[in-house]
Amino acid sequence: MTEYDKGTARAWAREALRGVVNVIIPTFTADLSDVNEAATRHDVRRDIELGFLGALLVAETATSRDEYIRFTRWAADEAQGRLQLWHHASFNTLDENIEMVRRAGKAGAEMVLLSYPATFYPCAEEEIFEYTKRFCDATDLAVMLFQVPLWGFERIHPAGMSVQLLERIVDACPNVVAIKAEGGYPSMIGFTEVWYRLGERVVVSQPIEQHAIPFASVLPLQLIATSNTECLGPAVPEMLRLIHAGKVDDAMELFWRVHPARKANDVVTAIGGANTVHRMAWKYQAWLTGFNGGPLRMPTQRLVGSQMAAFRKAAVEAGVCVTDAPDQEFFRGRNPA
Repeated sequence: MTEYDKGTARAWAREALRGVVNVIIPTFTADLSDVNEAATRHDVRRDIELGFLGALLVAETATSRDEYIRFTRWAADEAQGRLQLWHHASFNTLDENIEMVRRAGKAGAEMVLLSYPATFYPCAEEEIFEYTKRFCDATDLAVMLFQVPLWGFERIHPAGMSVQLLERIVDACPNVVAIKAEGGYPSMIGFTEVWYRLGERVVVSQPIEQHAIPFASVLPLQLIATSNTECLGPAVPEMLRLIHAGKVDDAMELFWRVHPARKANDVVTAIGGANTVHRMAWKYQAWLTGFNGGPLRMPTQRLVGSQMAAFRKAAVEAGVCVTDAPDQEFFRGRNPA
């Protein structure tokens, strides 16, 4: 049960969306026949321990629709209001996404990150607008728009989703409460333009912590969402808290302390040519910092020993590695089922 309706969603977001939202990637049972309840609950508890505001419940890992809802329900039951749960609207079609956001809301999701299907190939901004409006009209949940160069919309506008399109969506959809602004990445122009044009109307997030923390030291940035910030253990929530408390020097000291793990993470931000992120690598990085780990279904990206060795070395240097278990244990997970 959410604490807002469409008329109050933006006021709710301005107060409630203050902190860091990372990701929880589903774990499967050893035979890959179902999602793993104990692993889900473990990861929710770990998120809370590390000080995260919330978690995106990742949908792009070959879960069925029913499995994803069980995953959401278990997470909500374990969280008991201590962790915001964000639904990942990243299913195959608009109709599927409308079905799933309704089911996820009933299962305990409080927010939505809106993605676009791999087969969605708009030729004009009007098509992006119509998809987005139909989705937002179909749910009472608060929605974060996602302006990022993964959808291939740059053939329509260099920012992928122009600021004029974003303004039009914000005008038309009162439950759009936030924007994950990465247009034109690796340039920061997408974030700064959205902040300038829409920052007083909706919450603007810079999800990439190595940019968000410096921005937060000079701008009233309240939200870092969503990315695999758990790869740095508790550091990102702590840095943002320190900045909000006026302890910028302490935040910068921590920023540089965890820099080795940050640099290692740079190599898995996206897979060249695939327009996706390396979920297996993200899951391994999280395992190093105390999350469950465990098997993923095909199709999944592969993770090899040299990559794991590099991530582990960097996590140890940054002081965020909490395990000395051998790498083969990652593929079983901390709660095998």
